[in-house]
Amino acid sequence: MVFRNVIVCHMVPGSERTVGDVFGYYDRTTRPQDLGVIGRILLSHEDLYLHVIERRQDPRVSGQTRGLPAFQKIAEAIEPYVTPYPRYWKNPSDSVAKEFYRWEPDGEPPQATTLTVIIGRIKPGAEPDVARIFAESDAGPLPAEMGVTGRWLYSIDDVYVHLLEQDASFAEAARHNHDKPAFAKIMEELGPYIGPYRPETWRGPKDAVAKVFYRWRAED
Repeated sequence: MVFRNVIVCHMVPGSERTVGDVFGYYDRTTRPQDLGVIGRILLSHEDLYLHVIERRQDPRVSGQTRGLPAFQKIAEAIEPYVTPYPRYWKNPSDSVAKEFYRWEPDGEPPQATTLTVIIGRIKPGAEPDVARIFAESDAGPLPAEMGVTGRWLYSIDDVYVHLLEQDASFAEAARHNHDKPAFAKIMEELGPYIGPYRPETWRGPKDAVAKVFYRWRAED
């Protein structure tokens, strides 16, 4: 199973191509895989920048805790466009979201999966309640009905990040299961703790999905 870190920052809207090109250059000219990094996904949502770093193994286990190749050069190149999000920010590690829940079903995962990144705002200190609600739901039939092959929840300051992995063979059909009573129930239970990132533009669940603007995968 892939280990993922999630970095959350502010980003100047419309700068996706510029930021993506910076990472594209360094992913081509360095070897992130030599430090255990096997994939990278950059996404945007409103004024947010999200960087999902995929590794073969948890760095705390592998010992590969060094930053990305040319980290300083990348940071300098994107600095005009990407800035810290957390109010308590003091150093780059403060931009790493904290995982507070994960669920992976037993058995071998399907070969082809899709990853959706869902964004919202979380009530301060609500992580245990949100984790409990998902744990109760994931113990039932809903994940299988929606083709869910993994779920990871993160928070940073007031931002909530939900990585939802689904079986690609019926992920699109599963997206239309939002009218299921079980799905409506979990959304109702989450209501006191999770809300839209931008309530004034919120129309439905699709508005919470971050958009991918750059993707890289190691070939060896």
